[in-house]
Amino acid sequence: MNTSPTNLQAQTKPSLMSLGVLFQTLIRYPLAGVSAIFLAGMVFWGAFNWSLELTNTESFCTSCHAMREYLYKEYKQTIHYANRTGVRASCPDCHVPREWVHKVIRKVRATNELFHWMAGSIDSREKFEAKRPELAQHVWTAMKETDSRECRNCHGIDFMTEETQTVRASLMHSLAVDWGKTCIDCHKGISHTLPKGFDKQALMDELHERMEEEKIDCKQCHEDMTTAPAGEGW
Repeated sequence: MNTSPTNLQAQTKPSLMSLGVLFQTLIRYPLAGVSAIFLAGMVFWGAFNWSLELTNTESFCTSCHAMREYLYKEYKQTIHYANRTGVRASCPDCHVPREWVHKVIRKVRATNELFHWMAGSIDSREKFEAKRPELAQHVWTAMKETDSRECRNCHGIDFMTEETQTVRASLMHSLAVDWGKTCIDCHKGISHTLPKGFDKQALMDELHERMEEEKIDCKQCHEDMTTAPAGEGW
C-alpha cells in the first residue's frame, strides 16, 4: 500500500472538501442545517432507547441457557410469577431500575455478565451452583445499597395498611421501619432458590435477640406460647 505523504494528502483532500461543503451549506441554510441535526439526534436517541428496551424484556433475559434452565424455572414456581391477582413482576422489574440514569448504569455493568456468558463460567448446573452464593450476594448487596429500590416500585412500606395484615407481618414491617431495615434484609430467596449452606435461621436469631432486648411481647407472633401466670415472672 502506498502511504507516501503525497498519497495521504490526496486521500485527505476529498474528505476536507466534503466537510467544507457541509459547513458552507449549514451557514447558507441554517434552519435546514439545524433541522437535519435535530432529526439525526432524534433518530440516534430513539435507536438508543429502543435498544435499551429491547434488552429489558423477560424474553431477552431468558434467551441464554443458564437463565432459562436454572433461574427462570425457579422463578416460575413463585408468587411473583403467578398469583391470585394476575400481577407479575418479571426479571427487569426486579433487576433493572426504572430511572433512566440508573438503568443505563445497570446495562453497562451487565456487559460483565455477557463476558462470563461467552466465557462459559456457568454453562453447566454444577458451575452455576458453585457460583450461586457469589451471584446471589452481588444481587443482595446491590439491593441493600439502593434501599431495595426495585422492590419499592411495587411495595411501598409507607402505603401498607397494617390493619389488613397479619399481626406478625404488621409487627415485622413496623420494626423494619424503626430498625432501618430494607426489603432484602428479610426477603432473600423470595424468587430464587437460596444458595446451599445459607443459614435461614441466622436472621431470625438476630431478630429474636433484638426483640428480647427491646422487651417486645413474644405472644404477638407466638399466640400459643406458654407464659408465666399473671403476676408471676419466670
